[in-house]
Amino acid sequence: QVQLVESGGGLVQAGGSLRLSCAASGRTYAIGWFRQAPGKEREFVAASGWSGGLTYYSDSAKGRFTISIDNAKNTVYLQMNSLKPEDTAVYYCAADRLEIFRVPARPTSESQYDYWGQGTQVTVSS
Repeated sequence: QVQLVESGGGLVQAGGSLRLSCAASGRTYAIGWFRQAPGKEREFVAASGWSGGLTYYSDSAKGRFTISIDNAKNTVYLQMNSLKPEDTAVYYCAADRLEIFRVPARPTSESQYDYWGQGTQVTVSS
């Protein structure tokens, strides 16, 4: 069993940065980040094997967001730079129990992931 707890969300101006954290208890698995804006479906943001060496990003995240892993703290980070108002959403981390060190086989699919955190709100003002 895995428990995931996100933190680090908040209110930031456009162009600013935030770093989200996803603390994992129990076993460690490949991690995905998703987000859901009001009135929209949840969408994929980024994914990583637990080693952090292999990553995969959505087009909207590429070049602005970065996944990193702190093994000592069992925590995954999502560094978000150059934030835009359209990045406003609840951000979730999720774990794929079928994969540890590589990016999940279908990283953009919610059904690939078995465990989900409760989400953290990110609001970007214009």
